[in-house]
Amino acid sequence: MKGSVSLASSDSRRNRGAAVDYRAAFHNAPTGLAIARNRVILDANKIFMETFRGTAQSLLQQSFKLLYPTQEDFERTGRRVSPLLGRNGWYGDDRIMKRMDGELFWCHVTGFAVNRRDPFAETIWGFTDLSRDRRVISPIRGSLTPRERDIAALLIEGKTSKEIGKTLSISPRTVDIHRANLLRKYSVDNTSVLVEKLLIA
Repeated sequence: MKGSVSLASSDSRRNRGAAVDYRAAFHNAPTGLAIARNRVILDANKIFMETFRGTAQSLLQQSFKLLYPTQEDFERTGRRVSPLLGRNGWYGDDRIMKRMDGELFWCHVTGFAVNRRDPFAETIWGFTDLSRDRRVISPIRGSLTPRERDIAALLIEGKTSKEIGKTLSISPRTVDIHRANLLRKYSVDNTSVLVEKLLIA
């Protein structure tokens, strides 16, 4: 018994003294990671490349706008996220993103701002592919507007029209209009069924 305790202590001492290879840890992390400056990808790990079906040559030194369904999605998300990064230093949400081959998919995104006074100057982002449990059906999703995609993501989080309006800087009435359009496009008559459709669609 004493021998095993002694061995564990010895291992612990050796581990404390060992240098950590942070670059290897970054590139082999089990979730997609990217480092960006002013929304341009400076470095990314293997899972990030696999998630977005790209390569270092096609993704590094490129704007994140390549990975959004539209330019409007990219710009609007930036306007929404920047003040939150500035206030909290971090941000997270579920959103529809685009792989390099054009496929749209649900993704959980988290971000950290190094400098809150200039939120996008230097950031670290994490990306988790949600497509295994939440698929995007192109014929339906392709017909959704960027604003409807934003509202769909927030409905999944259980937010009310008032909360969604505050997040997107629009009125609750405008949220309700977009929600009605989503109900029509998914051929359902209430929000709970809509959310179920969004989660399995």
